[in-house]
Amino acid sequence: MMNKRKLAGKWVGEIGFGCMNVSHAYSGKLPESDAISLIQSAYEAGMDHFDTAALYGFGANEVVVGKAIKGFRNEILLASKCGMTGVNGKRVINGHPKTLHATLDTALKSLQTDYIDLYYLHRIDPDVPVEESVGALGDAVKAGKIGAIGLSEVSAQTLMRAHQEHPVAALQTEYSLWTRNAEIAVLEACKSLNIAFVGFSPLARGFLSNTFTDISTLDAGDIRCGMPRFQGENWQANRKLYAEFARLAEQAGCTPAQLAIKWVLAQGDFIHALPGTRIEAHMMENIAASTLKVSAEVLRSAGELINQQTVKGPRYPAAAQGDIDTEEF
Repeated sequence: MMNKRKLAGKWVGEIGFGCMNVSHAYSGKLPESDAISLIQSAYEAGMDHFDTAALYGFGANEVVVGKAIKGFRNEILLASKCGMTGVNGKRVINGHPKTLHATLDTALKSLQTDYIDLYYLHRIDPDVPVEESVGALGDAVKAGKIGAIGLSEVSAQTLMRAHQEHPVAALQTEYSLWTRNAEIAVLEACKSLNIAFVGFSPLARGFLSNTFTDISTLDAGDIRCGMPRFQGENWQANRKLYAEFARLAEQAGCTPAQLAIKWVLAQGDFIHALPGTRIEAHMMENIAASTLKVSAEVLRSAGELINQQTVKGPRYPAAAQGDIDTEEF
């Protein structure tokens, strides 16, 4: 049984299920039937926090999730996102209220539900004040269409502005041993405002779970093919770090993936880990991390080994970096 933490007013497992991987951004997208089976297996194994978005699969992911959770919809915390969608095959950021309301209505239909527990603004639209976008989501809360508002990939300053417009329940951004930007200001802001923090990619996009060892084996459209940390000399240097990390995990009696998740969770009791996977064995491995005992010394050693000083390369290429509002080292 997973340990529980509070998110958007509900006590849920501290490790959630990021649904993106099954149909978006990574190699090896699953057939719909397999994706449904995996999500249902996750629920049966104890996961009760499922996270999707309008962008994932350009709408297809919400459809798959809706089919998968139909039999246990009211037993889980369902999260999705708006403000970034696929339009004519291209990713578009649009935070205008009218667009957000339309995206939400589509999501409700796709997810086969009349409400979404936690609805994030996926990206900040630079042409729309965050107060305007969050105000629109506040209207959706009043209408009973969403239970709580979240923000994704934003700075502490933006979070505070949004929170003044309408209470924000959660902030989601990348957080792992090799991506520590949240430590600059966002984690402290969440803690001070009593806002849950959801760390996606706690396994560093497969780096810390050794999902692949050679970028040439990935599909051409895999998001990691364009990420600097997976390129050339950066990748070679980072792989050496992983080898040391794997030895540390072995000494601790757990897998590298479990040590990575455990480290994220150890950074604060308001933090949730949100890994994604397409493989059931990996999902079970992730769940087991919750109740593993790992010493403070091992966790400290992991943090000293892999951090923003030791990892080579920025987390995003320049174009993707321009779309987010997070603080940078």
